Amino acid sequence: MPAPLTGGCLCGAIRYTADAEVTALRACHCRNCQKHTGTGGSVNAVVPSAAFRITKGATKRYDDSATQSGRVLSRHFCPECGSPVFSQRNPDAGFVVIRAGTLDDSSRMKIATHIWTATAPAWVHIDPATERHPGNMPPPPPKS
Repeated sequence: MPAPLTGGCLCGAIRYTADAEVTALRACHCRNCQKHTGTGGSVNAVVPSAAFRITKGATKRYDDSATQSGRVLSRHFCPECGSPVFSQRNPDAGFVVIRAGTLDDSSRMKIATHIWTATAPAWVHIDPATERHPGNMPPPPPKS
Protein backbone atom coordinates (compact mmCIF):
# COMPACT_ATOMS: atom_id res chain seq x y z
CA MET A 1 0.00 0.00 0.00
CA PRO A 2 1.44 3.40 -0.92
CA ALA A 3 1.97 6.07 1.72
CA PRO A 4 -1.23 7.97 2.50
CA LEU A 5 -1.90 11.28 0.83
CA THR A 6 -1.57 14.23 3.16
CA GLY A 7 -2.53 17.84 2.81
CA GLY A 8 -4.05 20.90 4.36
CA CYS A 9 -5.10 24.49 3.98
CA LEU A 10 -2.96 27.58 3.37
CA CYS A 11 -2.62 28.59 7.05
CA GLY A 12 -2.14 25.05 8.42
CA ALA A 13 -5.25 25.06 10.63
CA ILE A 14 -6.73 22.12 8.67
CA ARG A 15 -4.78 18.91 7.95
CA TYR A 16 -5.99 15.62 6.49
CA THR A 17 -4.88 12.19 5.32
CA ALA A 18 -6.32 9.91 2.67
CA ASP A 19 -5.37 6.24 2.53
CA ALA A 20 -5.86 5.97 -1.21
CA GLU A 21 -3.73 6.01 -4.32
CA VAL A 22 -4.52 8.80 -6.76
CA THR A 23 -2.73 9.39 -10.04
CA ALA A 24 -5.51 10.93 -12.16
CA LEU A 25 -7.12 14.25 -11.33
CA ARG A 26 -10.51 15.54 -12.45
CA ALA A 27 -11.08 19.19 -13.36
CA CYS A 28 -14.57 20.60 -12.89
CA HIS A 29 -15.56 23.71 -14.84
CA CYS A 30 -19.12 24.14 -13.53
CA ARG A 31 -20.16 27.68 -12.63
CA ASN A 32 -20.34 26.85 -8.92
CA CYS A 33 -16.73 25.58 -8.84
CA GLN A 34 -15.71 28.74 -10.69
CA LYS A 35 -17.43 30.87 -8.04
CA HIS A 36 -16.10 28.73 -5.18
CA THR A 37 -12.47 28.95 -6.34
CA GLY A 38 -12.46 32.36 -7.99
CA THR A 39 -10.93 30.87 -11.15
CA GLY A 40 -11.84 28.60 -14.08
CA GLY A 41 -12.98 25.70 -11.89
CA SER A 42 -11.50 23.18 -9.49
CA VAL A 43 -8.91 20.42 -9.87
CA ASN A 44 -9.70 17.42 -7.72
CA ALA A 45 -8.49 14.09 -6.39
CA VAL A 46 -11.39 11.69 -5.80
CA VAL A 47 -10.94 9.25 -2.89
CA PRO A 48 -13.27 6.86 -1.03
CA SER A 49 -15.02 8.53 1.92
CA ALA A 50 -13.79 5.80 4.27
CA ALA A 51 -10.17 6.56 3.29
CA PHE A 52 -10.34 10.28 4.14
CA ARG A 53 -10.03 11.86 7.57
CA ILE A 54 -9.34 15.28 9.03
CA THR A 55 -6.33 15.05 11.38
CA LYS A 56 -6.19 18.66 12.58
CA GLY A 57 -8.83 21.35 12.97
CA ALA A 58 -12.40 21.47 11.76
CA THR A 59 -13.66 22.76 8.44
CA LYS A 60 -16.56 25.09 7.90
CA ARG A 61 -19.20 23.71 5.52
CA TYR A 62 -21.38 25.34 2.90
CA ASP A 63 -24.19 23.17 1.51
CA ASP A 64 -24.44 24.14 -2.15
CA SER A 65 -27.93 23.22 -3.32
CA ALA A 66 -27.78 25.23 -6.57
CA THR A 67 -25.50 22.82 -8.46
CA GLN A 68 -25.96 22.16 -12.17
CA SER A 69 -26.29 18.44 -11.42
CA GLY A 70 -29.18 19.09 -9.01
CA ARG A 71 -27.33 17.38 -6.15
CA VAL A 72 -26.45 18.99 -2.82
CA LEU A 73 -22.69 19.39 -2.56
CA SER A 74 -21.18 20.10 0.86
CA ARG A 75 -18.15 22.35 0.27
CA HIS A 76 -15.64 22.27 3.14
CA PHE A 77 -13.15 25.09 3.67
CA CYS A 78 -10.84 26.46 6.35
CA PRO A 79 -12.66 28.93 8.63
CA GLU A 80 -9.39 30.81 9.21
CA CYS A 81 -7.83 31.31 5.75
CA GLY A 82 -10.78 30.37 3.50
CA SER A 83 -8.92 27.68 1.52
CA PRO A 84 -11.32 25.25 -0.18
CA VAL A 85 -10.22 21.81 1.08
CA PHE A 86 -12.74 19.20 -0.10
CA SER A 87 -16.33 18.59 -1.09
CA GLN A 88 -18.71 15.71 -0.62
CA ARG A 89 -22.16 14.91 -1.95
CA ASN A 90 -24.90 15.16 0.61
CA PRO A 91 -25.98 12.45 1.29
CA ASP A 92 -22.55 10.81 1.02
CA ALA A 93 -22.14 8.95 -2.29
CA GLY A 94 -19.08 7.07 -1.01
CA PHE A 95 -16.36 9.46 -2.12
CA VAL A 96 -14.68 12.72 -1.12
CA VAL A 97 -13.38 15.24 -3.67
CA ILE A 98 -10.13 16.75 -2.39
CA ARG A 99 -8.90 20.02 -3.91
CA ALA A 100 -5.61 19.00 -5.53
CA GLY A 101 -3.92 22.27 -4.60
CA THR A 102 -4.21 21.36 -0.91
CA LEU A 103 -2.19 18.13 -1.31
CA ASP A 104 1.33 18.20 0.10
CA ASP A 105 2.63 16.39 -2.99
CA SER A 106 0.72 16.13 -6.25
CA SER A 107 3.83 15.82 -8.43
CA ARG A 108 2.88 12.37 -9.78
CA MET A 109 -0.66 13.36 -10.66
CA LYS A 110 -2.08 14.88 -13.80
CA ILE A 111 -5.49 15.96 -15.00
CA ALA A 112 -7.07 13.06 -16.88
CA THR A 113 -10.70 14.23 -17.09
CA HIS A 114 -12.55 17.53 -17.47
CA ILE A 115 -16.24 17.82 -16.57
CA TRP A 116 -18.76 20.60 -17.22
CA THR A 117 -16.66 21.80 -20.17
CA ALA A 118 -19.74 23.45 -21.68
CA THR A 119 -19.46 26.15 -19.00
CA ALA A 120 -15.66 26.48 -18.97
CA PRO A 121 -14.48 30.05 -19.58
CA ALA A 122 -12.90 30.62 -23.00
CA TRP A 123 -9.58 31.44 -21.31
CA VAL A 124 -9.25 28.00 -19.66
CA HIS A 125 -6.98 25.54 -21.47
CA ILE A 126 -8.43 22.04 -21.73
CA ASP A 127 -5.92 19.55 -23.06
CA PRO A 128 -7.52 17.85 -26.08
CA ALA A 129 -5.74 14.60 -25.12
CA THR A 130 -7.83 14.30 -21.93
CA GLU A 131 -11.29 12.83 -21.43
CA ARG A 132 -13.88 15.63 -21.69
CA HIS A 133 -17.58 15.85 -20.80
CA PRO A 134 -19.85 18.86 -21.50
CA GLY A 135 -21.75 18.04 -18.27
CA ASN A 136 -21.15 15.68 -15.41
CA MET A 137 -19.40 12.32 -15.65
CA PRO A 138 -21.64 9.68 -17.20
CA PRO A 139 -22.87 7.04 -14.75
CA PRO A 140 -20.77 3.89 -14.54
CA PRO A 141 -22.02 0.94 -16.58
CA PRO A 142 -24.29 -1.48 -14.71
CA LYS A 143 -22.51 -4.30 -12.94
CA SER A 144 -23.23 -7.66 -14.47
